[in-house]
Amino acid sequence: MTMDGLRHIVVVGGGPAGVTAVETLRREGHAGPIVLVTGEPGLPYDRPPLSKQVLTGAWESDRIRLRAAAHYRDLGVTMAHARATALDRDRRRLRLDDGGDLAYDGLIIATGVRPRQLPGNRLLKGVHVLRDLGHADRLRTDLLEGGRLVVVGAGFLGMEVAASARGLGLDVTVVDPAPLPMLRQLGGTVAEAVARLHRAHGIGLRLGVGVRELRDDGRQVTAVALSDGTVVPADCVLVAIGASPAVDWLRSSGLPLGDGIECDEYCRTAPRIHAAGDAASWVNPRYGRRMRLEHRTNAGEQGAAAAFNLLHGPVRPYAPLPYFWTDQFGIKVQACGVLAEDSDVAIEFGAVEQDRFVAAYRSAGRLTGVVTWNAPAQMVAYRAELLGQDHASSERVG
Repeated sequence: MTMDGLRHIVVVGGGPAGVTAVETLRREGHAGPIVLVTGEPGLPYDRPPLSKQVLTGAWESDRIRLRAAAHYRDLGVTMAHARATALDRDRRRLRLDDGGDLAYDGLIIATGVRPRQLPGNRLLKGVHVLRDLGHADRLRTDLLEGGRLVVVGAGFLGMEVAASARGLGLDVTVVDPAPLPMLRQLGGTVAEAVARLHRAHGIGLRLGVGVRELRDDGRQVTAVALSDGTVVPADCVLVAIGASPAVDWLRSSGLPLGDGIECDEYCRTAPRIHAAGDAASWVNPRYGRRMRLEHRTNAGEQGAAAAFNLLHGPVRPYAPLPYFWTDQFGIKVQACGVLAEDSDVAIEFGAVEQDRFVAAYRSAGRLTGVVTWNAPAQMVAYRAELLGQDHASSERVG
């Protein structure tokens, strides 16, 4: 069964959420026209390798394409290499930055996020953000010149780029107001291991201090002045202080916008309009609260869920168990579940100092999340435990 009147479907966003959405629409029987608004000139591609394999030169850019061109032709998907600039819900039309517009009967929004900038940041040579392939190419060009890189922001992206740049032989310093890298994402126990790993590879960590300003010679960045009065010389700066949902183009649409596009548990934000991926804030029934996840795995799974519920109606709540990963200096770190700040954290396998361990996060004795450090086999077992707990809870409620 499918919703009546859904002939023309438009998917806005050329990342994993958008691609899995169009694939799901066809797999679930939609035979009408599908337009994928990609926002970039080339084929849709994967973003996690930008800070690692693409930046180091281990992979050519062609390797990160999500699908070959023939795949979209076989699906009968039309590509619109433009950006959406406005949405007219009354007329069911989407305005594009190339001057055109698109009519739709059903719409899936998966526009992702945009990197935040430092307040008052000027456009200086040598100052970068990293979100798309163009950003990665320009950053790599500067890194290959060698010298000193300052990374502003010690989250996942910042620490991955720091590791990649150090592998290219650069002098790297990471600056962040937090006392430990990746503290917000992983908690203190694992964050301490991240700090130790980077220091062991020669990366300087300036933690617990903010950025006052970027200094320059009139054209090129030359240093980063910190809030404690010290100055870190720089030939190149990466600003990695987080990202904001790319929803400004929707301000006049009347859609509910908070920390992203606000959706219900079916990824629905309005009649005939669903959202997915980094830009979507939805009620996750697994936890009974609103979430917005900037995770690669979530983007693909939510794109499929949004397409299914758009096509068939609100019949399948999207209730994922969050999962994400990072690779730094050959270390594979995986995380699953919710890593709350007030959790009781215990090393239940291996040892932190041996670079192979499992950190379990528990609340009132109940497992809520897990981080594995070079222990992928253990992740399988812990993930099964988390899923088993949820299944048991739903049976008791039922």
